[in-house]
Amino acid sequence: MIVSYPTGHLSDVSAGPSADLLELALVNMDRLALQRIYSASGLTPLFFCEQFITPALAGIGEKWDRGELSLSHVYMSGRLCEDFMEQSFRGAPSSRASEDRVALAVLEDYHLLGKRLVGFVLRGGGVEYLDYGTVTAAELVQRVQDDSVRVLLISALMLPSALKVREVRDKLDQAGVPCRIIVGGAPFRLDPSLCDEVGADFCCASASQVLLALKLASGGEP
Repeated sequence: MIVSYPTGHLSDVSAGPSADLLELALVNMDRLALQRIYSASGLTPLFFCEQFITPALAGIGEKWDRGELSLSHVYMSGRLCEDFMEQSFRGAPSSRASEDRVALAVLEDYHLLGKRLVGFVLRGGGVEYLDYGTVTAAELVQRVQDDSVRVLLISALMLPSALKVREVRDKLDQAGVPCRIIVGGAPFRLDPSLCDEVGADFCCASASQVLLALKLASGGEP
């Protein structure tokens, strides 16, 4: 059964902003409510994305998985958040080449927000990277080989996507490709052991940790 969300109280954040309130705003495609919640949070765009948007989208994804929301809710809420990020992170500095070739991807996931957030952090840190978008495990392995990628960042919002990292790791190892894998997203925050289970080299609990993980993956000191 598709759940029905009330709309009457979305403009009222007097009780304090929350990820649950943001979830209501996203499902109802209420851009003004999104802006009000962001303003009331007092957070920077990066931390607002990590503390509010990510859990709100995870909640929407879980409800879709249970059949309580439609795929259009998942898609449109993600696009609304991406538009917010584009506006909030506008003016990031130009990228510069990294010593190791870096790529960023999502494995068969409907949500691209995590990848977009990581991309903004990389751009803000002056790191040049290849954006592979949403790909299958086989496609990702082939592109990593073709482009001689040495550090691969994979963002996952849903558990099935996170588990696909194991297939990527195994195929890269079988092909003898020396590529470090950095993972991040809700499944890895909920279960820290998942990073080792799927064969990743590093795990980021938040997008703000990406630059440090990238430095470690490239052989630098923390």
